[in-house]
Order: sequence, then C-alpha cells, then structure tokens
Amino acid sequence: MPCKEVSFHPTGTTSVEPSRAKWVLAATVLGSSMEFIDGTVVNVALPSLQRSFGATGTQVQWVVEAYALFLSSLLLVGGSLGDRFGLRKTFLTGVAIFAAASIWCGVSPSVSQLVVSRCLQGVGGALLVPNSLALLSANFTGAERGRAIGAWSGFASMMTALGPIVGGWMVQHGSWRWVFFLNAPLALTTIWITLSKIPGLPSPPPQKSGIDIKGAALATAGLSGLTFSLMEWSTGHITVRLLGLLGIALLVAFVFVERRAISPMMPVELFRSRTFSGANLLTFFLYAALAGTLFYLPMNLIQVQGYTPTQAGAAMFPLVLIMFLLSRWAGGLLGRYGARRPLIVGPLITAAGYALLARPGVGGSYWITYFPAMIMLGLGMTISVAPLTTVVMSAVPQGKTGAASGVNNAVSQTAALLALAISAPLFLQRFSMELTQQLSIAAVAPAVVEQVQQQKRRLGAIQTEDTKAKFAVDEAFVGGFRLIALLASAAAVSAGITAAFTLRQIEPDDGRPV
Repeated sequence: MPCKEVSFHPTGTTSVEPSRAKWVLAATVLGSSMEFIDGTVVNVALPSLQRSFGATGTQVQWVVEAYALFLSSLLLVGGSLGDRFGLRKTFLTGVAIFAAASIWCGVSPSVSQLVVSRCLQGVGGALLVPNSLALLSANFTGAERGRAIGAWSGFASMMTALGPIVGGWMVQHGSWRWVFFLNAPLALTTIWITLSKIPGLPSPPPQKSGIDIKGAALATAGLSGLTFSLMEWSTGHITVRLLGLLGIALLVAFVFVERRAISPMMPVELFRSRTFSGANLLTFFLYAALAGTLFYLPMNLIQVQGYTPTQAGAAMFPLVLIMFLLSRWAGGLLGRYGARRPLIVGPLITAAGYALLARPGVGGSYWITYFPAMIMLGLGMTISVAPLTTVVMSAVPQGKTGAASGVNNAVSQTAALLALAISAPLFLQRFSMELTQQLSIAAVAPAVVEQVQQQKRRLGAIQTEDTKAKFAVDEAFVGGFRLIALLASAAAVSAGITAAFTLRQIEPDDGRPV
C-alpha cells in the first residue's frame, strides 16, 4: 500500500515517522542479533560439540572458521546487492537463509556436514548484517541517525549478552544442537515485523550496476587458501605452504581487479578518505583481538576451570551488559569530543582487559580472576564501538552507505577469521611445549605421557584418568590461553595507536569528516 509516512530527501536518505521508526529499529536489531548471538553462543557450545563428535581442536575451529570465511568473503557482495536490489529485500533474504542454515546446523549428523551448513549460514549473514545497518542509515537523518545506531548497538549487545547464558543453559540441560535453533523464532519475528509493520518502507533508489562475481570469487578463494594454510601450518606439508602463497596471490589479484572493475564490491575510492581507512584498520585490530580471545575463553572456563556451560555463558555477561547500559552514553562521546579521543582511550582500556585475562591460573574465584577483565573489556569496547560505527558510516557519501557498511563488517569478520587462523598454530605450539614440560615436572608415567601426547590436538578435551596428567593438560591450556590474551592486548594497543595517527579530521558536532 502507499506509504505516506516515509519520504526521500534529496540526499538519498529517508525520514521515518516516529510511529514507524520503532519498527524499523526493531526489525534491524532482531535481524542482526541473530548474527551477534551466533558468534558468542556457538563458542559456549564448542566443548560439548567437541565431546559429542570426538572432534580435534582443528575440527572445532573449522566450525567457527567456515562461517567466518563465507561471511567475511561475501559481506562486500551483500552490501552491493543491497545497493542494487534494495536494502529491505536483501535484508529479508539474508534473514531467511540464515534461519534455514541454522536449522540445518542443529540437525547435522557429523562435523563435516555441520561445517557445510555453517558455510551457508555465513552466506545468510553476509546479506543481513550490512543491510541491517544500512537500513538504519538510510531511514534516519542527522542526530536521529546517531541515536538509532547507538540503540542498534545497545540492543544488539543485550541480545548478545543473553545468548550465551540461554545457550549455555540449553547445552547443559539439553544439547548443543539447541543453540542453533535459537535463531528460528528471531527470524520469524523479524520477517513478520518487516512485512506487516513496515510494508511500504522504501530503500534508496536501487542501482543498476552489475554484481562483482570475479571479485567475490577471488576474495573467497584467497581467504580460503590463506586460512587453510595458517590453520594447518603446524603439519609442515609443502601443499599447505603453497596454498597459503596461492591465497595471498589471489588476494593481491582481488585488489587489482577491484581497482579496474566497473562495479566493484569493494569501491577502492572509499579508502581515499583517511578517516575511513583509519577506522577500518582500527576495526581490524580491535575485532581480531576479540575473536581470538572469545574462541578460547569458553574452552578455558569449561574444560579447565570446571565451569558449567551456563556459568561460562554468564561469565561473559558483564562485558555485554556494560555495552548495553552505556551504549547511548558512548554514542554521545562523538558529539562531545569527536572520534579521536574515544577511539584512543577505548582500545587502550580494552588492552588492559586482555592483560587481566592473562593473569588467572587453574582455579580461583571468578570474582577475582575473570570478572575484573570482563569489566575492563566491556568499558573499553563500549567506548570504542559506537563512535567507530558512526565514523565509518559518516565518512562516505550517502549513496555508498551500503558498500561502506559491507566493507567495515567484512574487515571485522576478516579480522576474526585471520585471528583464529593465526592463533591456531601458535596456541598448539605453546600448548605442546607447556604440556611436555608439565608432564615432566609432574613425573607422569611414560605410558600415560604417550597416551596424552597422542591426543594433544584435542587440546583441553584430552581424556585421561591420571590426576597428575589432567592437571598438566589444564596448566598447558592456560599457558596457551595466556599467549592469546597477551597478543590480543597488543592488537588492542595497535588499534589505539591507529586512531591517534589517522582520526584527526572529525568535527565533534556531527561526526562527519572535514
């Protein structure tokens, strides 16, 4: 039916009446929350999943990497598709694919089939995530846009907070499979709101440009080769090394193709803005640190510290609760101080949080081990995320918001993909060294040592009845986790340094580049 409540502005943005604005916000929040919840809830389910399939540490990592690979590779295409076919239509398609793939994940009979279904889930995420944020940017203007983005970030954070707790309870009292079914009701609600409450919601005029199939193929193949090589690097096989070199070559070719393409999925001209380039480099460091740490933290809590899945999910609650409660306050920092100061201070506070995560050993009260780190991480990420999101979306022309959102989300997901791929061999090497040392110190019987060493690729899930050997495994895992936490701290510091040297040209009044 005709929509008299929404009108296009000459700039290409829209103005939505308050009565409908809440539905636009609700749809985008619920849709994107599926992806945010999935990122944390699956990590809590990994120990149970590993035990269920008898999987190695590498197989468990591929459950996460398969999703991240397709999400990061195709996010740029997702943004371009939204610009061409309409943000609303592309967003709804992504929600439907993501939900169907989630159900497939929940019924998968093997690790290999689970990995395939996670790939499809990544395709759905690549469509819904960039177009969710682009819908907000297209349908809110001026100060309302900043408040809408702040609310989007806050509610998404809250859903992310509840996900691990509910998912942990499901794993503990049911099955890891249930965590994937969480997305079904969210998807149905999102589709219902979009179709029934905002049926006439327009998007900016669709573009007639073609789809960058060559660029998408090069990005996916390049990241696939590089990721596989990094994760399997410890095997030492020449094929693994060659695949890594091939992946790098394909990614270089991707950049050259994008520079010459008529309709590139990654418009190179966006990076002419110092603000946009700096914000994306900052994003890479910040989300690489987060992804690498959050993969190993639930395993540490459940397999080593003895937490239940519910307790492990609740352990991360302070982080996202702070992000939810302080999101609007953080969104206002850009208007008061500009982008540079919050995006220097926030990552540095986050770095301190990761350093605190490296302190605990085996055992100890949560309140004096992991709780202080969660508080620091929550505060640091809160100060960083809302200003960072606003800067990215404000640094480009209005007609390129879909592409800008796709690029920034692709950077964050690529950071997560590569962080886990790089951390896999580093963690295994540190774990192996610590395990050998701890088994020697504990004077474990040679037969038990051999049994444990044969299982070392299972990391913290190594099975042994020997008490001393189990303690050695736990100490070795903590040693590996400390390495990852310290590397994350260094990455967060690098994010703050990036902000200091790149984010200089921001007006505090409206957050737009000079």
